Amino acid sequence: MHELSIVMGIVDIAENETAKADANSVNSITLEIGTLSGIVMEALDFAWQSAIKGTVLEKAELLIKQVKAIARCKECGHEFEAETLYQECPECKSYFTDIIKGKELKVLSLTVDKE
Repeated sequence: MHELSIVMGIVDIAENETAKADANSVNSITLEIGTLSGIVMEALDFAWQSAIKGTVLEKAELLIKQVKAIARCKECGHEFEAETLYQECPECKSYFTDIIKGKELKVLSLTVDKE
């Protein structure tokens, strides 16, 4: 389950940023996760509940912005919503495509509490 190591990395980011802001805790955290990022949302939620105990994120509201995957065909240039990493272009049926959006995993924002 790689989601646990991902959550631990997010905890590290939150603790570092909270210390930089001279704050005590995080009120909310917003993550951007692409539909083709490889993250299993149920596993992320399970790992989140365990990993945040005793950290600055313990009482934080978790907000997730999911990004739909978009691919661009290398043959005809058509852009389309992709459901898998290897999907044919609906226009020319080529499998030579690039995923241009949807593999993201980012911490977009933290709202901290200085009290």
